[in-house]
Amino acid sequence: MILALLQARMSSSRLPGKVLKPLAGAPMILRQIERVRRATRIDRLVVATSDRTSDDPLVAALHQAGVEVFRGPLDDVLARFLGALEAHPADHLVRLTADCPLADPALIDATIARHLQAGADYTANRVASAGYPKGQDVEVITAQALRRAGALAATPEEHEHVTWGVWNHPERYRIERLAPPVDEGEVRWTVDRPDDLEFVRAVYEALYPRDPSFTSDDVRAFVRAHPRWATWGGDRRV
Repeated sequence: MILALLQARMSSSRLPGKVLKPLAGAPMILRQIERVRRATRIDRLVVATSDRTSDDPLVAALHQAGVEVFRGPLDDVLARFLGALEAHPADHLVRLTADCPLADPALIDATIARHLQAGADYTANRVASAGYPKGQDVEVITAQALRRAGALAATPEEHEHVTWGVWNHPERYRIERLAPPVDEGEVRWTVDRPDDLEFVRAVYEALYPRDPSFTSDDVRAFVRAHPRWATWGGDRRV
């Protein structure tokens, strides 16, 4: 059983309410969920948000769209994930964040496949700033390893960043990495700032009407064909 947990909140400091910002006629988080649901190796998808009233509009939008939700502590995200695992038992969890509307279902499947084939405790497709584009991050962890990380967590970083206590302790866990053919770790496809949202909206406006299942290669081709977007906001976009 493979459970995808999509971490989301409304209280982003740099772009408040970003997960509900409109993108191609729907809230951004629903466009991302559309893409994530194309991953064939995920058995269940749940959005893990906070129990604060600030996240009530997010929960309402998700419930209206028929998306499962788990609510837990805002600041202790590790506890939130452990609570979601308790409510929705699984063997492996896929950790995703809801600021990635260019998530790649094929890449999610490939990361899960590497994790299972290696018998790893934890597998990721980005290490520090190396790997696939920022905004296509995928982490896969066994339920046993997540529970162990929760039992051993002793720092604010471990509680805030969920897997911090795993990838900082390779002596405790079997860790695998899915490396890209070409390092794109400096490429920015996440949405944290207004310019990120402008970029993603331009991509969707160009590609989504023609093919809602557009690929990462389609995004790369679009940016290369429109150089004004290549360093939008001062960051590499391809």
